[in-house]
Amino acid sequence: MLQKEWALAPAAPAERLQRFREVSPILAQMLVDRGFEDPASARAFIHNSNLDEDPFALKDVEKAVDRIGLAIERRQPTVVYGDFDADGVCATTLLVQTLKALGADVSPYIPDRDGEGYGLNAPALRQLAQQGAQLVITVDCGIRSIAEVEAGARAGLDIIVTDHHSIGPELPAALAVINPRQDDCAGEAGLAGVGVAFMLAKGLLRRRWDSDRASYPPGFRQSDLLDLVALGTVADVMSLKTGLNRRLVRHGLDTINEFRRPGIAALARVAGLKAGQIRASDLGFGLGPRVNAAGRLGSAMTAYDLLSARTLDDALPCAVELQRLNQERQRLTRQAQTAISEQVSEADELHLIFAGDEGLLPGIVGLVAGQLSQEYYRPAVVLEFGADESRASCRSIPEFDITRALDECADLLVKHGGHAMAAGFTVRNENIDVLRLELQRKAQASLRGRRLTPRLPVDCEAKLSDISMALVAELDLLEPTGHGNPQATFLTRDLNVLHSRRVGAEKQHLKLRLADADSSPIDAIGFGLGDWALKMPRRIDCVYHAEINEWNGRRTLQMRLLDLRPAGEASRTVSA
Repeated sequence: MLQKEWALAPAAPAERLQRFREVSPILAQMLVDRGFEDPASARAFIHNSNLDEDPFALKDVEKAVDRIGLAIERRQPTVVYGDFDADGVCATTLLVQTLKALGADVSPYIPDRDGEGYGLNAPALRQLAQQGAQLVITVDCGIRSIAEVEAGARAGLDIIVTDHHSIGPELPAALAVINPRQDDCAGEAGLAGVGVAFMLAKGLLRRRWDSDRASYPPGFRQSDLLDLVALGTVADVMSLKTGLNRRLVRHGLDTINEFRRPGIAALARVAGLKAGQIRASDLGFGLGPRVNAAGRLGSAMTAYDLLSARTLDDALPCAVELQRLNQERQRLTRQAQTAISEQVSEADELHLIFAGDEGLLPGIVGLVAGQLSQEYYRPAVVLEFGADESRASCRSIPEFDITRALDECADLLVKHGGHAMAAGFTVRNENIDVLRLELQRKAQASLRGRRLTPRLPVDCEAKLSDISMALVAELDLLEPTGHGNPQATFLTRDLNVLHSRRVGAEKQHLKLRLADADSSPIDAIGFGLGDWALKMPRRIDCVYHAEINEWNGRRTLQMRLLDLRPAGEASRTVSA
C-alpha cells in the first residue's frame, strides 16, 4: 500500500468553538470540520429527524403513480426490474412489498450478472412481455438504457424508469423517468436507488391514503420499509452528510435494530450482530457485503428471498447461503487480486490501470478494480474477457471522473454507466486496445503533474488522556457516520508500544497495547495492518477512531487504528 498523507484539519479558532457551548471542544471541532459555522445548523444536522419531503417534488413521480394506480385497479401484471447489487435488491424488495400491500399483481425480476449483465436487456423485456407483463418499473437501473427501453416499448410494455446513476446525453423514452440527478428535478440528488424507490413508494402510499383511507394496507407501516433504505444507501456508499440520506438511514437503523424484518434478523445472526447494537458501519462492512455476495457469485434472488421472507425459519437458509457465498467471494477476490497484480507491476508509472483476464468471474472484477485503485491510487479498469464482447468494472480516485471519461469514449462502447468514482461498461473485443489507449491518454492529460497520494483526513490531534468513554458516547451524536460524514478521526503522537502481535486467521491484523506518561494503557486493533508487527517501532504516532469494545459483557475503550508511523514522522502531516 502507498503511504498515506495525514491531512489534519486546521484547529478552529477559539471564538468559533465557543459558539458551540452545548458540546465539548472536541465535538465542536468535528462539527466545524464538517462545515457547520453555527450551533443552529449543527443542531439541525444532529437532531432533525423528519421525513416530510414531498415525493411528488421529484420529476415524473406524479406520472408514475398515476400509471401504477391504473395497473393496480385493472390487475395488470407488473414487474419490478432491479439490479443485482445490495442497493438494487433492497429497492426491488421495497417496491414489490409496497405494491403487493396495495393489491398489485407484481413480481420481481433481477438479471443474472453472468448471463445478462448489468441493467435492462432487450431479450429479458421481450420475454416478460411474452409472459403477459404490461408494466415494468426499473429500480437502480435504466437511465442509460435508451435502446432497451425502445425495444421494451415495441414489445408492448409500458416502462417507468427509476434510477440514481449519472445521466447520459439523452433520456430513455419511458413513460416516466424518476432520477433526482435531472437538472429540472427537485429533491435530493444524492439518493441511492433504494431511496428513489422509497420516494415512489411514498407517493403511492400517500395517494392511496388520501383518496381512500379504508383501502390503506392493514398492518402496513411506511417505517417498515426504512430498514431496506438504510441498508441499500450505506451499501452503495451514498453520502451521509446530505440531510435526507442521513435521516433515512437514522430511521432505518431504528427499524433494523428492532429486527422487524426476519431476513435482517437472520443475516445479523450469521454476521454476529445483535439487535440494538447495529450501526451504519455494520451495514457497510457486515450486512451489505453478504447481500452483495448473492449477485456476485450466485443469484441475487437469494438475497431477495432473504429480505422478503415472512418468517425467521424461511430466512435462515438464505442467510446461511449468503454467508457461504461471502466467504467464497473473499477467497476468490484474493486469488484474482494476486493474478491481476502481476499485470500491473509497473502501474506506478501509469496514470490509469487497465488489465483483465479470461478467468475472472463477473462478480469479482469490481472488487479487484477497487483493490487496485486503493493499492496504487490510480483509476483502475478490470475486464472479464469474453468471446466477442468483454465487460469491465472501473474504480477511480477523486481527481478523475471515470464516467465522464467513458462518456467521451461512448463510440467505442456497447453500453456504459455509473458514477464519478465507480462505473462499468461492455466493449467489443476489437475496440479494447483503442479504448485502453484512449482512457490512458485522458487520465494522463488530467492527472499529469499532480501529486497522486491517498489522503487520510484527520479531524483533530488529541492526547491519549482526552479519549474517554464519555467522549465516545458524545461522538455518537454524529451517527450515522459513513461516506461524507466520516467517523471522528484522531491523531495522537509519541505513544509507547507496550505489546504488539499479529492476529486473525491469516495474521493479517495488528493488536497493540499503547500508553503514554499521562494515561492508562489502552488496547488498539488495526485491521489489515498485521505486517507492522514484524517491524514495530518502540514509539509510534497513529491515526485512529475511538470506540467501545464489548466482550463477555465488559465494555472497554479501544483505538481502531487506521494508520501508524514511527514517532516523529507525523511531523510530515499536511493541512487538510
